[in-house]
Amino acid sequence: MIFRTVPAVVAVLFILGAGGAVSAGAPEPWQLGFQPPASPVMTGIDDFHNFLLWIIILTALFVTGLMLFVIIRFRAKRNPVPKRTTHNTAIEVIWTLVPIMILAVIAVPSFRLLYFMDRIEVPEMTLKAIGHQWYWTYEYPDHGNFTFDSTMIPDEDIKPGQMRLLEVDNRVVLPVDTNIRILMTSTDVIHAWAVPAFGIKTDTIPGRLNESWVRIDREGVYYGQCSELCGIYHGFMPIAVEAVSKEAFGKWVETAKKKFARADGGAPAARVARAGGPSPRRPATPAKRGESGSRLGEASGGARAGRAGGR
Repeated sequence: MIFRTVPAVVAVLFILGAGGAVSAGAPEPWQLGFQPPASPVMTGIDDFHNFLLWIIILTALFVTGLMLFVIIRFRAKRNPVPKRTTHNTAIEVIWTLVPIMILAVIAVPSFRLLYFMDRIEVPEMTLKAIGHQWYWTYEYPDHGNFTFDSTMIPDEDIKPGQMRLLEVDNRVVLPVDTNIRILMTSTDVIHAWAVPAFGIKTDTIPGRLNESWVRIDREGVYYGQCSELCGIYHGFMPIAVEAVSKEAFGKWVETAKKKFARADGGAPAARVARAGGPSPRRPATPAKRGESGSRLGEASGGARAGRAGGR
């Protein structure tokens, strides 16, 4: 009985998991499956995942049923003298061709999706994400080339409604219904810019420029994290993207140009005044929550005051 029940229960859990998330762009308690897709790429990934899920379920059910049949049909009590058949040409051809056909059915949509998510041919704007230990810097080269840093908000500064370990002091703001090219690199070690709702998880490598793209379907706040082990504070590099209408984005750009304005063509004035000082970027660690929290508060303050204008 257990051989019949377990596969059915597992199948039900996987089916429920395919659409288990209910939030716009953040993880949910006891969540199964992906977050709701917010871009064409993630929609394709979600559809491909569900397609593969049915293939896996049917394959598991077939193999389980075949094993039960063999166990019952060819048990020693029923067959005291076993047959000595060693080859069957028809069966061998079938079990060779069927897996090949299954892999071909999987390969076609897989390669189509890989090429689709690779890059956008005609981007409408560009965002550059630069990874540091342990925060992100963002540049808007098509909108005045202003720059700002984005650092995690420490526990003691979290406000009601904000997500612990995911909220930042400066969110990335992007317009919906816009083809956005995202360039990613790093200044120290390998990081990874990952936002699950967008279907993006791309390494940022020092000395290299990786590219991805997104077209956000609806407004909202979407969270992600660095997804490449990058040092002791790897778990404290969140990403927060606020998707707004094109009109609201235009207004935000005008405000951001003033907020993150450079004093001249080089480094921001506030940063020049702090030149030679120690780096404030040291997020909180779980072992010393009180002490490290204050350090992260100083880091966030340093980011807002000392490096508001950019790199």
